[in-house]
Amino acid sequence: MSAVWPAELADGDVLLRPIRLRDQHAWREVNRRNRDWLRPWEATIPPPPPDGPVAQRPTYRQMVRHLRAEAHAGRMLPFVVEYQGRLAGQLTVAGITWGSMCSAHVGYWVDAAVAGRGVMPTSVALAVDHCFRTLGLHRVEVCIRPENVPSRRVVEKLGFREEGLRPRYLHIDGAWRDHLVYALTAEETGDGLLARWHRSRPGTRSAGAAE
Repeated sequence: MSAVWPAELADGDVLLRPIRLRDQHAWREVNRRNRDWLRPWEATIPPPPPDGPVAQRPTYRQMVRHLRAEAHAGRMLPFVVEYQGRLAGQLTVAGITWGSMCSAHVGYWVDAAVAGRGVMPTSVALAVDHCFRTLGLHRVEVCIRPENVPSRRVVEKLGFREEGLRPRYLHIDGAWRDHLVYALTAEETGDGLLARWHRSRPGTRSAGAAE
């Protein structure tokens, strides 16, 4: 992973770069403004078993240190999303598995203030192209609550296949929630998701990707 991480991926006004400890102020400010927007889709910690220890949410610094350690171990790509030079969200490629599987899954969130501007489809396209073309992965999944229509539209615009339902898949907003599975394999992406995304938006063109 040392050859492909850290990485910066860019297209137009959108930049994906590694999350940093010094992002704390901007990250907290965006999260604070978006509490109601993000709460229905955010992972939560399930109740502990009887007499078991109560798990605590990590601090920002603990989260970043964990993400960076996982990145250096080759299991994760933890990006923040910048739009027009400002922190506007987060995208994480996680569960990177090699061997016979060569797969990963992608999770993301975006500031409501920039939703609808193509920020997240561009970000997902950049990340998935990086996974297939630079890392050499074969399959990428995105799991989304059925009720999260905006997030489903992101992957549907990029041509992800809906594969089915995973009942009670993740603990979200205080309960175990069903998730729809969307997936792509490298053979299905042609000349790349970023190129596909730009073709679907007449009048736009790529500024290229930097790694």
